[in-house]
Amino acid sequence: HMIWFFSPSTGTDILSYIYISLVGLQNSRKSLFNVQMTCLLLAAQVMVNQLNLVSHSVVAAPYQWEYPYLLSIIPSLFSFMALPKNNISYLVISMISAGLFCIASLIYGGMEMFPVAQQLYRHGKAYRFIFGFSSVSVMYLVMVVQVHGWQIYNKKLLDAWFTSTQEEEMRT
Repeated sequence: HMIWFFSPSTGTDILSYIYISLVGLQNSRKSLFNVQMTCLLLAAQVMVNQLNLVSHSVVAAPYQWEYPYLLSIIPSLFSFMALPKNNISYLVISMISAGLFCIASLIYGGMEMFPVAQQLYRHGKAYRFIFGFSSVSVMYLVMVVQVHGWQIYNKKLLDAWFTSTQEEEMRT
């Protein structure tokens, strides 16, 4: 079943409505792919470190907060289970577990990386870089934006499902 995020306005034809809905669905899939790739890269870094596959000079040792952040795959699984049948309870579980596993580990990571960020701010020295920028800044910014975007998407989806469920109940 296709998920419609909004209904067509009066005066618009159905083809433009379908096109806009498909573009919205494609964008949500793209953001989900970005979330999955972030988790996959983080899992690869943790696995390489734990199995001592390469030296630490090639792949930097993960921060402590990155281990519990790997549990953020759980909200993705619940979201996948919620989508086929618009199951609101799975979506709510996904939102709660995203708060628990993603946001809590980011708060812990912020406390853990604060001395490194403070050193970068005061002295301009960073020891790990991603594309020429401090890894502390890049990694944390990417993950915070990803979690925030995912929560907004879940909230909008939950509101749409809840509204459509109530409309169906009123019709019957």
